[in-house]
Amino acid sequence: MAAPPPPGIYVPVPTFFSKPDSEEGIPALDLVTQTKHGLHLASSGIRGLVLLGSTGEAIAVTNSERKTLLSHLRQEMDRAGRKGYPIIAGTATQGIEDTITQLQISKDAGAQWGLVLAPGFFATCITQEGLKNWYTAIANRSPLPILLYHYPGVSNSLVLSAATFTALSSHPNICGAKLSHGDLSLHTQLASSPLPSMAHDKFATFTGLGQQLLPVLTVGGAGAIDGLAAIFPKTVVQLYELIKKENLAEARKLQEIVARGEGLVVGHGVVGVKEGVRRVLGWDSECRLPLMKGLGEERWKDWEGVVEELERVEKGLR
Repeated sequence: MAAPPPPGIYVPVPTFFSKPDSEEGIPALDLVTQTKHGLHLASSGIRGLVLLGSTGEAIAVTNSERKTLLSHLRQEMDRAGRKGYPIIAGTATQGIEDTITQLQISKDAGAQWGLVLAPGFFATCITQEGLKNWYTAIANRSPLPILLYHYPGVSNSLVLSAATFTALSSHPNICGAKLSHGDLSLHTQLASSPLPSMAHDKFATFTGLGQQLLPVLTVGGAGAIDGLAAIFPKTVVQLYELIKKENLAEARKLQEIVARGEGLVVGHGVVGVKEGVRRVLGWDSECRLPLMKGLGEERWKDWEGVVEELERVEKGLR
């Protein structure tokens, strides 16, 4: 059985792109800024990085760029004394062969796990049996242990049932899941399952929403893969540690602040994450079309209050 990623807070890092030379140009990878951000997160207590997930604009990155990005960050982590630092590589294809290709590239470039998004193109006619067969076919051939990525918001509202997760958990090359939705019942059924195949050392359940961290950890979740932590890593790690130490009074206070901040991520996705990283941490990035860079001053005003509050928390943590 493949071991899951260690419990804790992970960041679905944005892919940094530089400004193109012309309006028609495609923004190129900005590996220098990517490295600075990754090392900042690692030094702030983040347990690992998820590259090329939905926040990483995976669908806009070529396989050649995937190899370049992952291998560069792995080399820089090693050079910084963080050899073996957890890196999870996302996939967002619809086909089995394309997914296997991306997982092989990711392994060769230094990733230790794959995060495989459910295929939502034919969501209205996909059965749970079809999903089980699709994931099984990938897990049978994947060179990396994989986590199941359940994100209905980017998968045409495709839903994986608890029974589907349970059936897939017995596969020796499937070691966990990321759930990016508000269904706490599903979190509970997976993270609190008494089945041996769902034991926490075999199958780790992560939430993709930091505003759920307190209840998810309470029912046995492994942690979060959280976009707000790309901007305020120490704050989200502090919340995780307060909960694990059962300091619930302080955890509730911090969870409320984090929940309000998460509205930036939920409301604006990767564009909001990149805007927050630019304004708070000073690292700028373009987006690739059809995404457009920036929220503008008027929309940003909606978030200034909670961002300033989170900045005070972040700066007060060592």
